[in-house]
Amino acid sequence: MTFTALAKAQVLTQPVYEPGKPIESVARELGLDPAGIVKLASNENPFGPSPKAVEAATHALAHGELYPDGGCFELRRKLAARWQLNPDQFIVGNGSNEIIELLGHAFLGPGDEVVMARPAFVVYQLVTMLFGATAVEVPLRHWTHDLSAMAAAITPRTKLVFVCSPNNPTGTANPPAELVAFAEKLPEHVIGVFDEAYAEYLHEAADLRPLIAAGRKVIGLRTFSKIFGLASLRVGYGYGSAELCALLNRVRQPFNVNAIAQAAAVGALDDRAFTTRCRESNDAGLRQIATGCQALGLETVPSVANFVLIRVGDGRRTFEALQKRGIIVRPVASYGLAEWIRLTIGTEEQNARFLRELGSLQ
Repeated sequence: MTFTALAKAQVLTQPVYEPGKPIESVARELGLDPAGIVKLASNENPFGPSPKAVEAATHALAHGELYPDGGCFELRRKLAARWQLNPDQFIVGNGSNEIIELLGHAFLGPGDEVVMARPAFVVYQLVTMLFGATAVEVPLRHWTHDLSAMAAAITPRTKLVFVCSPNNPTGTANPPAELVAFAEKLPEHVIGVFDEAYAEYLHEAADLRPLIAAGRKVIGLRTFSKIFGLASLRVGYGYGSAELCALLNRVRQPFNVNAIAQAAAVGALDDRAFTTRCRESNDAGLRQIATGCQALGLETVPSVANFVLIRVGDGRRTFEALQKRGIIVRPVASYGLAEWIRLTIGTEEQNARFLRELGSLQ
């Protein structure tokens, strides 16, 4: 009898997440010099982490023989001060992805439904399927979450509703007032999960704290992988009621966030000047790419995140052609967007090189 025969049936139909291709992998496959490859595929910060984060991580690494703080006390204390909430209102995860999975552990099973947009971050669908629940996908309207249609899709079987703003892969965001109004109208049996992975790039984001204080069943998700430049360390967090965070702590693994990641995240929170510079550079990069694509006659989706969708006709072919030129972007056919590619905003020089290479393909 094979392992496959012994596996749970739902595992055999579970899709596998496909990340952006690493620089080293592309260099090996195509015989390119890694130093000449630019990765603009995974919405990483082209400026790396802040010096304060690096310093804190280096210090923590000197004590690598010790287990990390399983409760992430210092990081939760720092977050509580930043958000003006209590430390027990935070759950820290191995990236915000883990917290999405913890929500599945705590609340999802066969017969349950989860409402989400289409397209939106694919992990919502993957986690829903993993726990045998049903994904109810609501098409975007004008590239943005159709909150009225999502509210109409809620049934007595709905447990979670995912709202990603700014949305991945479109880069669009719903106005803060619309998000708050949507959350206020959620039924008592539904938990609103507001994925704010790219919210630090916004100049105005929805404030969920009054909803949390009023007892609404909502949780906000944030990550240190994007503007903070700590994607390799995998640390994110959720904020909500103390009751919800306690439930999620019951289903997480002990020591789920390593000490180096915790220290780096604390250091990153102390460097607001760094994130401000990154946001300003990203704003300029969005304008640079939009102007460049317009000059090439290519359609883009107006983005407020650190990436942009570009309509190139054949996304897979453009992805492969750019990769041969040392530019890694993201094909998005899996999101139903076969004519598009998703581009991470890079430095001014990286953006200019991308536009030159893209122009040579036209």
